[in-house]
Amino acid sequence: MKETSYYDQIFDGLDCSDAKFCGMECESCIFRDCNFSNSDLSQNTFMDCQFQNCTMSTVNFKNTHLKNVNFNACKLTGVDFGNCNHFLFSVTFEQCRLDYSVFDRNALRNSRFADCRIHEASFVESDLSGAVFHRCDLLHTVFSRNNLQGADFRTADNYSIDPSVNKIEHAKFSYPGVLGLLDAYDITVE
Repeated sequence: MKETSYYDQIFDGLDCSDAKFCGMECESCIFRDCNFSNSDLSQNTFMDCQFQNCTMSTVNFKNTHLKNVNFNACKLTGVDFGNCNHFLFSVTFEQCRLDYSVFDRNALRNSRFADCRIHEASFVESDLSGAVFHRCDLLHTVFSRNNLQGADFRTADNYSIDPSVNKIEHAKFSYPGVLGLLDAYDITVE
């Protein structure tokens, strides 16, 4: 990857771990089976791109534009999406591992997380209105001072959300997961 602009290209099996790529623009590109672990992808633009089966643990996305980007079957542990450029930020995750990732101060309206493992991640001061967490495992993930209005947690597991510090009007929950709304109150439900 030596150019600065890529359009409608497929990248297969790249090993870019510990590399630095800044100032690139990728539009309608597919990254398949690539390794970006510990890479610096700061100040790039990814628009209408797909990452499939990629390893992206602890990638640095500082001031990176992610516009309509789909991550499918990717490992994204320890990634700070809060450092991304917030202008037109739009991402979806399917079958991804997002443990220890940070989504603080992100606009994630109507975002879709499907079949993801999201352990010990952080959602703080984010707009998750209308977001869907379809069959996601949210064990020890922090939700604080978020807009969760209309979000769908009906098929999610292991979430703990304090209604006193999050806006949850019209959010969707199902039993027994809804009991995660009571964790902050240190009560026993039998």
